Amino acid sequence: MKGLLTMAIKAALEAGESIMSIYETGDFDVTTKGDDSPLTRADVASHEVIMTHLEPTGIPVLSEEGRGIPFDERKNWDQLWIVDPIDGTKEFIKRNGEFTVNIALVENQVPVLGVIFVPATGELYFSTRDGGAFKVEADDGFDSAEQWMQAGVKLPKDRSGRPYTIVASRSHMSPETEGYVAKMRAEHGEVALISKGSSLKLCMVAEGLADCYPRFAPTMEWDTAAGQAICMHAGFDVLDWSTKKTMLYNRPELLNAWFLVH
Repeated sequence: MKGLLTMAIKAALEAGESIMSIYETGDFDVTTKGDDSPLTRADVASHEVIMTHLEPTGIPVLSEEGRGIPFDERKNWDQLWIVDPIDGTKEFIKRNGEFTVNIALVENQVPVLGVIFVPATGELYFSTRDGGAFKVEADDGFDSAEQWMQAGVKLPKDRSGRPYTIVASRSHMSPETEGYVAKMRAEHGEVALISKGSSLKLCMVAEGLADCYPRFAPTMEWDTAAGQAICMHAGFDVLDWSTKKTMLYNRPELLNAWFLVH
């Protein structure tokens, strides 16, 4: 597992470099996909970098940029990578820095390894089922999972001394989410609200900066798999709103149900 973690971290860091080289030019070459979501040349470049790292593992890859794999083929995968080359493409285009590279390893539908890299800030979140979850502020040329773990802070951090905090989407604040926030205010009194883009919302819970993240709007498996791994390995859960159980992956339908991270 540490070997796979090292490989996934290196893939995310190198993908981040390719993204930032395009980000700094401002020439994104934005096109629109079939679901009306944007695609930039940075998404494609990141995908290509990640695949060069992950393909040699022989573990199949499910990626936003390769979403067309039929379930008849995927259903036989006990183990797979789930990748989002850029989570938060809209944030990338807005140039607000709140976009991430997401890589997860899923075994028997459960995330067992997660890596989230924030190219604009150099922040790195990662986790494994057995090792726990960590955050590293900057990469100092490390070469192994052990070095990143030693340099990192174990998650979650101290959660005391702040009001009950909810993290919500910067782009998708639905009426149902507003209703949930109102319910939490009734239960907890003072409630602070953090607005973030991309998978950083899951990272905020894993880090201990927020108590929950209600998502009552559409997401896909590649949006959440890495963040769910990091949250679970930091001691939190991602509750599928329809089953009321931990959210599973590599499903026939790749569109996630509503969920609650807490």
